[in-house]
Amino acid sequence: MELTGKLFQILPEVQGESQRGPWIRGGFVVETDSDFPRKVAFTAFGEERVNMVRQLQPGQLVQVTFNPESREYQGRWYTDLRATNVHPFVPGQMPVSPATGYAWTGVQQQAQGVPAQPAAAPQPQPAAFAQAPQMPSTEDDLPF
Repeated sequence: MELTGKLFQILPEVQGESQRGPWIRGGFVVETDSDFPRKVAFTAFGEERVNMVRQLQPGQLVQVTFNPESREYQGRWYTDLRATNVHPFVPGQMPVSPATGYAWTGVQQQAQGVPAQPAAAPQPQPAAFAQAPQMPSTEDDLPF
């Protein structure tokens, strides 16, 4: 899932030691830009994701990719929004996806005055099923 908004606050980092070794967790709050703005808190777990948050400044527009996760503890449910990627957002520009390394550049080219290349026309696909044979024509088209 993705959310775009203004970075409202960067939360303090927490470090610890587990049986698997040291860990670090950071957090941040993003305010959405809508008729009814909402503040949404995210968790950044791991050194790589915490470093992404460290590079941002409050008030900056950001785009967050995250995974929601809920768990039950003593009959109550708790939800955590784990950020998998957070980066500055520039309106009118599509950022490169770290998962695929692909970005559509048509918007960037139009912003620079270069017309975007039209998409290739779809190629005709073979029919999935053969057409039913045609019934011989009769003068009367009534079925009885």
